[in-house]
Formats: sequence, C-alpha cells, structure tokens
Amino acid sequence: MPDLATLPAILTAITQPAFDINALRPLIPEITVALSAMAILMFGAFRAGPTVADGVENPGMAREGDIASWLAILVLAVAMYFVATPPVKTISLFDGAFVGDAYARFFKILILTGAIGALLLSFDDLRRSKIMQFEYPVLVLLAVVGMMMMVSANDLIALYLAIELQSLALYVLAAMRRDDVRSSEAGLKYFVLGALSSGMLLYGASLIYGFTGSTNFIVIAQAASLPEAAANIGLIAGLVFLIVGLAFKVSAVPFHMWTPDVYEGAPTPVTAFFAAVPKLAAMALLVRVLSTAFPGDVVKWQQIIVFISIASMVLGAFAAIGQNNIKRLLAYSSIGHVGFALVGLAANTESGVQGVLIYLAIYLPMTLGAFACVLAMRREGGPNNGAVEDITELAGLSKTNPTMAFILAALMFSLAGIPPLAGFLAKLFVFRAAVEANLWALAVIGVIASVIGAYYYLRVVKIMFFDEAKAPFSPVDGRVFLVMALAGIAVTLFFPAGGPLIEAAGSAARSLKPL
Repeated sequence: MPDLATLPAILTAITQPAFDINALRPLIPEITVALSAMAILMFGAFRAGPTVADGVENPGMAREGDIASWLAILVLAVAMYFVATPPVKTISLFDGAFVGDAYARFFKILILTGAIGALLLSFDDLRRSKIMQFEYPVLVLLAVVGMMMMVSANDLIALYLAIELQSLALYVLAAMRRDDVRSSEAGLKYFVLGALSSGMLLYGASLIYGFTGSTNFIVIAQAASLPEAAANIGLIAGLVFLIVGLAFKVSAVPFHMWTPDVYEGAPTPVTAFFAAVPKLAAMALLVRVLSTAFPGDVVKWQQIIVFISIASMVLGAFAAIGQNNIKRLLAYSSIGHVGFALVGLAANTESGVQGVLIYLAIYLPMTLGAFACVLAMRREGGPNNGAVEDITELAGLSKTNPTMAFILAALMFSLAGIPPLAGFLAKLFVFRAAVEANLWALAVIGVIASVIGAYYYLRVVKIMFFDEAKAPFSPVDGRVFLVMALAGIAVTLFFPAGGPLIEAAGSAARSLKPL
C-alpha cells in the first residue's frame, strides 16, 4: 500500500494527461482534413444510393457528390485558416520527423488553394460524365493530407508514408472514368510507374539508413558531412535512387514518360489537379531533402539536378511543338516548367530556394487557369459529352468569346515568360539565382529553351485571334469561369502587387536550414 505522503504525487500523475495536446497544434490542419474526409465518406456512404437503378441513372448520386464537394471546399478553407495562424517559430514533432516552419506553411497554403481550385473545376465536367460521386472529394482530401505531410516531412519514414498516402489516392483518381479506355490506361500507367518510383525511393532510403544509421534528415546531414562519407558508394547510390524516386513524382526528364498519357487519359478536372498540386508537394519535398539532409554533398547532387533540369527544359520546349491535343501540350509544358523550377534548386542558395518558391506559386494559377479554359472548350451534342481537346477548335475564339480568349492569351503569354506577366518574373528569379551561383550555362540554356517553347504558346494565341472562327463553345460554368478569371488576374497583376508573395517566399526560404 502506498505511503500517504506520496498519495498527492500519485493522484497528480494519474490526473495529468500523458501527452500535451497543445504540442499537436502544427498538426491541426492535417488532422482536420483527415477526419473530415472520413466524415464525408460516412455521409456519402449512408446518404447516397446506387449509381444506376433499374437501368436508369440515379440523379441523387450527383447531388450527394455536389454536397460532398462543397463540404470538402469548406474543410480546405478551414485548414488554410489553421495553417495561416500557427506560432511563428519552427516546431518539431515525433523526434523531428515532422516539422512545422514557414517553408511548410508556405507550401501548405499553395496546396490547399490548388485543391480548392481543382474541386471548383470538377462540378460541371464530372456531372456531365456521370461520375460526380462523393468518393471524388474524399480522395482529393486524402491526397491533400499526404501532400501536407510531405512538405513537413523531416525523416525518411515520414517522407515515404506521406508519398504513399498521396499516391494511392491519385491512382484511383486517374482511373475514375471506369468505362473509358483512356482513363483506365492512364490509371494503370500511373500505378505501375508510380510503384516503380516508390520502390526506387525506398531502396535509396534504405541505403542511406544503412550508412548513416538514422532516418532523420539532421542526423543524416551530420553523418554525410564526415570525411569518410565522401567516398562511400552506398551513400552516393542511395542519394541517386532517392532523387530518381522524387524525380518521378515531379515528372522530370528522363522520368516523365507517364505524364502525357496520364494527363490526356484522366478526366480533365483530375488532370488539372495532377498538373498543379502534387507537383508542388513533390518539389517542396525534393528541395527540403537536398537542402536539409545533404547540404554538405552539393557537388554530388547538384550535377544530377543540373542534368534533369536541362533535359526537362529542352524536352518541354521541343516535344510540345507537334502536339495538337491541348492536354498533351500542357503536359509537356508542365515538364518544361519543372525544369525551370529546378534551376533555382541547382543554385543551392537562399535566393535560389526563394526563386523556386516564387516560381511554383506562380505556376499554380497559370496551370489551373489553363485547364479551366480547357474545360470551357465544349460544344453541346458532340462526342465525349461535348468536350473538345484539339487546339484548332480554338480558332476565332476572340470573335465568339473575347473574354475567354483574352484570359487564355494572358495565361499563354505568362507560361511563355513574356513580360510584364507573372511567368516572366518567375523565370527571372530562378535565372538570377543561377547566374549568382556561376551556373551560367544552365541559365543560358534555360533562356534558349524558354524562347523555343514560346512558339507553341504563341501558336495557340495566333489560332484564337487570327484564324477563321468556328462554332462558338457552350456557355461556361460559373465556377470554371471564376477560376479562369482569378488566374488571369493573378498573372496580370503580379508585377505591381506581388510584393507580399515575394516577401513570404523569402521568409520561407530562410526558415529552411541548413542551406
């Protein structure tokens, strides 16, 4: 029987919580999105009926999908509020496996914004395709949880778990249109190549752990800085495999082969989500891994980044020239833009990381806006629920829909990097960082690739404004037009009003230590 003198201490130990709930504050956005995804899943499972009953489509299924999508948008907005209002200081959880800093918060806001935009684009198209179901927003929310964990991952195990959580949801989204051969093919290709990249990444992580004895990025950095690490083949091979696995996720050359087919085959709202949001998370993770876990091995990984950057810019510039399908054109365009963003990473400086962050922040509205215009390319009564994807169908758009034509032209000019639009400033920041790091050849090749790539963007503008007009498109859905208009405003007004974003990117880059 315990001594009466120790009884107060025992009672205090029993009543005091074993874990301080306030320590989980940086995880509140992820917890909110994950629990809400489960709640929306239960809502849909108990409310929705069968998709088809007695051979007739059930309209209630689409209605439940609409409600679930609006709930998901609300959840993402609430999570964004939680991300924007945490303590300013950097906080680590789970022995440093999860870190909440300005860098992570910057990317989480971009990811949540992109997911909201992608959901707004999905209503009309998925309803027309008869696949507007409650599972879609649930899968988007689960993918977003994985992406948010990716940008906060400071450990190889956390990194892998976050990537797989994101990837499993994306595999299903790519193949959502089950009765369409192209969609099924897209899902299969994405799954097979995604599994291959995950295997390479995991193998590289195991080699790194075998040498360093830890999965934590800080401990890995300390072990990799030792003199004997310079000639360790296992560590070098592990680093290469790790970069290869992440390069698959950002669709950098030569690991881009899945991108055009998946972008073309997946439903267009899903393609918009793929092109904009997962790339942000994967690029954020790649920058954190190389800058935090391998700051002393710059010579080793810089050569790899320079190569895949040049290869991505060059292929993106040339491969899209012969494309007539606008989704495939935007797929090769996205590959090229990954190459431009990697220019800033190759510089391995604070200004280089800031350039990457600014580039990706500008890439988000350009991509969502471009795919909003693709979704607006629709004529009633045609095949594929009226959707058209051939670039020549934009002929004379300036005469039939001048508003859409001017917005799409602004987006094309921005993607091409023509001043004074946002895309020009994005490229200016990364090229300046490369020049300051004496990577002159990389900057020159990037400028040349940008000039060559401008051809296929300007071709779209020429078709819209100078070719003979074709039949007008159907009226644009209000939510699609909202995303389109906001993207056009963002790329047009960034030059005079982009100061706060540039400052936020600078603060985020400074929080990423060590560089």
